Amino acid sequence: MNPETEKTMSRPETANAPKRTAELEELLIDAEADDEQVQQSHPLVRRPWLLLLGLILVALNLRPALSSMAPLLSEVSKSLGLTAAQAGLLTTLPVLCLGLFAPLAPVLARRFGAERVVLGILLTLAGGIILRSNFGEIGLFAGSVLGGASIGIIGVLLPGIVKRDFARHAGTMTGVYTMALCLGAAMAAGSTVPLSEHFDHSWAMGLGFWVIPALVAAVFWLPQIGQKHGAHNVAYRVRGLLRDPLAWQVTLYMGLQSSLAYIVFGWLPSILIGRGLTPTQAGLVLSGSVIIQLASSLAAPWLATRGKDQRLAIVVVMALTLGGLFGCLYAPIEGLWGWAILLGLGQGGTFSLALTLIVLRSRDSHVAANLSSMSQGFGYTLASMGPFAVGVVHDWTGGWNAVGWIFGIVGAGAILAGLGAGRALYVQVESEKV
Repeated sequence: MNPETEKTMSRPETANAPKRTAELEELLIDAEADDEQVQQSHPLVRRPWLLLLGLILVALNLRPALSSMAPLLSEVSKSLGLTAAQAGLLTTLPVLCLGLFAPLAPVLARRFGAERVVLGILLTLAGGIILRSNFGEIGLFAGSVLGGASIGIIGVLLPGIVKRDFARHAGTMTGVYTMALCLGAAMAAGSTVPLSEHFDHSWAMGLGFWVIPALVAAVFWLPQIGQKHGAHNVAYRVRGLLRDPLAWQVTLYMGLQSSLAYIVFGWLPSILIGRGLTPTQAGLVLSGSVIIQLASSLAAPWLATRGKDQRLAIVVVMALTLGGLFGCLYAPIEGLWGWAILLGLGQGGTFSLALTLIVLRSRDSHVAANLSSMSQGFGYTLASMGPFAVGVVHDWTGGWNAVGWIFGIVGAGAILAGLGAGRALYVQVESEKV
């Protein structure tokens, strides 16, 4: 069969609204036909609630391995004799692995199927959590690498599964997926220290507890193994993303806003402990800030898509994020919760808009899948530099005041990238059936 090649030009969405509407209607009709065909031959697909529950449980596990470390970082560092630079590396390694291993996701999915890969990587994630909580300093770093790699692979695959199996509700499901991510992060940030205190002040037990939700998610994901998805299995090769400026602007925005997010996950509790809070109080502030993200992660994309483009929305959410960060770092401690709420509103919006931009800047699902892999692969690799830089600066200066420069530089870069990524254009690529 001859390859069918199509070229997606970078152009305003508004100028092609009628054509795009017709194309979307055609895609929806095709998707409905495919769904009916799959449902007739595979009874489990008639129960989308089972897939929905599995997706939510998997998504809940994509942040605890990252956010559970921050409230215990001081205790772990003292216990193992880590320097601030080593602690910074500990917060950086999982984020770096998010980017380094993200490109493996589509390769593994083509080879084994997305559902099997998600199940296998959930078990790998569980192994990483056990490793880092039971085998001293070597296990701590090795487990962090394994956990970050696992999260990076699953994080690339889940949006594609959402777009494939919930085509008519992709926006709503993306919101549910994002909320599950935030909820998992908040749960881990707020409860890890109390859990460690419950288990005789054992930081290893506090970190190791999060193997349980990973195993539960694997059990509920098991029914998805072996199902087929008809025409949805058609694969495409997308060329030209690495040469497209818009794709790089989306990637830079994803990476820079993620850098601030992982600085918060990795270092905010330590910063607050340095300002006089107890580890439990600092963990609760982080947890509360992340819970606030649940609201803005749904509201920001909805509001952003009501205008002609997303540039204003990006500037607003980044301004809220920077305001919250500077407030937590410099403002009087009495108003800390107000700044934490502001930070949560900003960061929930920045993350959900980063995911939304991947969809809006792509003409179809296979372009979106490849743009997702690019933006997460390169973006998270870039994001990992932020937590490491905070650790190095803290080690050099012996305090936290200087990290405000990191906040400002990264935030300004995210705004500049977002002003490019937020324009109503498509990435210019060539798509080829394989």
